[in-house]
Amino acid sequence: MKRFVIGVAAVGLLAAACGRSADGPAEQAKDVDVNKATGEVTVWAMGAEGEALGAFAKEFEAANPGITVKVTPLGWDVAHDKITAAIAGNATPDVSMLGSTWMGEMAKTGALEPTPGNLIDKSVFFPGAWSTGEVGGTAYGVPWYVETRAFYYRTDLAEKAGVKPPATWAETTAFVKALKDKAGAELGVEQNFKQGSWQEVVPLVWQAGGDISAAGKWTLDTPEMVTALTHYSSFFKDGLSATDQPTGAFPQTFVKGEVGAFYSGPWMIAGMEKEGGAGFAEKFAVAPYPKGSAGGTSVIGGSNMVVFKSAKSRDAAWKFLQWLTDPKVQANWFGKVSALPSVQAAWQEPALTADQRVGVFGEQLKDAKSAPAVPTWEQVAKVMETEIEKLALGKQSAAEAAKAMQAQAEAIGTGA
Repeated sequence: MKRFVIGVAAVGLLAAACGRSADGPAEQAKDVDVNKATGEVTVWAMGAEGEALGAFAKEFEAANPGITVKVTPLGWDVAHDKITAAIAGNATPDVSMLGSTWMGEMAKTGALEPTPGNLIDKSVFFPGAWSTGEVGGTAYGVPWYVETRAFYYRTDLAEKAGVKPPATWAETTAFVKALKDKAGAELGVEQNFKQGSWQEVVPLVWQAGGDISAAGKWTLDTPEMVTALTHYSSFFKDGLSATDQPTGAFPQTFVKGEVGAFYSGPWMIAGMEKEGGAGFAEKFAVAPYPKGSAGGTSVIGGSNMVVFKSAKSRDAAWKFLQWLTDPKVQANWFGKVSALPSVQAAWQEPALTADQRVGVFGEQLKDAKSAPAVPTWEQVAKVMETEIEKLALGKQSAAEAAKAMQAQAEAIGTGA
């Protein structure tokens, strides 16, 4: 769920260059015949996944002698601009990995090919994962890997404080307070209040029974949003979270027991074991998101794979994506880079059932939701983060933050 911002003017230029009206009817997917697919499939992919995919694809090439896969790894910091430039210059690869929050923006350019229903079965994916690739009633992306958030906590501190992992919002407050007051943690819970903070607040809105958009409009100034922001900010007000932690102090603050809990994704399991060293794996656990009045829904992210309309090896490209979403292939991929499968059946494979902490994320994914797949989401997310930071710093109330978010989001629009 990497986030980069592209201006409204740039989006408009790309859409105009590709000749597709954002207000037109939903595009129709074309069937694909992969039985005789051949050729070289060029792929752009980012991060650790991009670095590992080339070697991983050798297994696909061995099973499909007429197809070769050429992967170009990209850094997340340059990928967004490189892809948009390639679209504008009609110089795209056959396939590209896209951050899930980029889909609305990229689909609006008209450069993405709709996902063929005769080859990719939407029912095998987590519903929230599939929704990240749907824009304007058309699916443009194939969910490759997913991520979601859950509640990490120090088991040794919880035992010392005599508390069990929280199941509700009220229990969360009592739990992290006990970690601080009874187990010696300096802070009960680490909360992100700057970049990325929308990923911590949006789940709370859903858990309170609200949403951030409806019927094509932003719904950021609602009682549910105020409830979510009030709950989020209460930890700062009560001294259970802090806004003055030195940059880079976390995650060692968790390893040292100075922070008792935090919300994050599955990648932190391996990260914490590495940071903590031998024996630390026994000192922390993962629990589902504590529930608000409407449940414990989390946010879903990750990456989609897309095929461009200008693909030179179209059928081979789709055959490669079909292979990437085979349950056993997805389980093998998890073993390589710890990227969670988007296909539900993959979670029954031994690689995913061996660690109970990983299983928590599988359960969380069943009702996780995605951010709106609209071209302007990145801009609205940035607005939210600015106002959330002011809230955490005590510079405005929850109601004032919600009002400010709504006003700015309405000025930006949805771009749809």
